[in-house]
Amino acid sequence: MEYKIKTFETEGDSKRVGFMVDNNGKKLAIDKLVTIVDGKTDESYVQDALTAAQSEIDAWAADTAVVGKKWNPDTNSFIGDAP
Repeated sequence: MEYKIKTFETEGDSKRVGFMVDNNGKKLAIDKLVTIVDGKTDESYVQDALTAAQSEIDAWAADTAVVGKKWNPDTNSFIGDAP
C-alpha cells in the first residue's frame, strides 16, 4: 500500500491529517484529528493519525481484496494473481 498525505491543517486545538491510500489502484481517503501538543513534530502527528486510522484502512483493504479480480465459474477460482 502507498500512503500520501492529502491534508495537514490546524482545526482549533487539533491537527487534521488526511491520507490518500492506494492499494493496487483502489483508493481510500481517510482523515483523523490529532490533539496539538507543543514541540510535537509533523512526523509525529502523521504517525499518530496513521495509528488511529490503521484499523479502518486494514478493514477497507480486506473488503476490497478481490475487487477487480477475474472469476472462473467452471473452476470456482480466481484467474491469475493480479486484479
